[in-house]
Amino acid sequence: MGIVHAGVSDVYAVIEDGAHQYKVEQGSTFEVQRHDLDEGQTTIEFDRVVMIGDGADSKIGQPYVAGAKVVARIVNELKGDKIHIIKYRRRKGYRRKIGHRQRFLQVTVSAIES
Repeated sequence: MGIVHAGVSDVYAVIEDGAHQYKVEQGSTFEVQRHDLDEGQTTIEFDRVVMIGDGADSKIGQPYVAGAKVVARIVNELKGDKIHIIKYRRRKGYRRKIGHRQRFLQVTVSAIES
């Protein structure tokens, strides 16, 4: 299976989720794009680990580190700030204003496994 880094503060991982990359550590809380989850699911696993850093002993994936994953606990589902989209054509009487609030998942890293 490998080494489970739980409770070690100098270990970090760079994970890829969607089109974003996040640098995470044990116990860190961050927001990711919303995922389709099963009813009652409380954890999420990120298996696309780009890099694991452990001081001088770092692993860099090609493109991903084989057998590595980050396990995170789902804390909350949030909405981001409202974004206003305004369309306007001069001299035509055309105006549109709509808004959008992106939904996020707030997660806390519980284990980094390599």
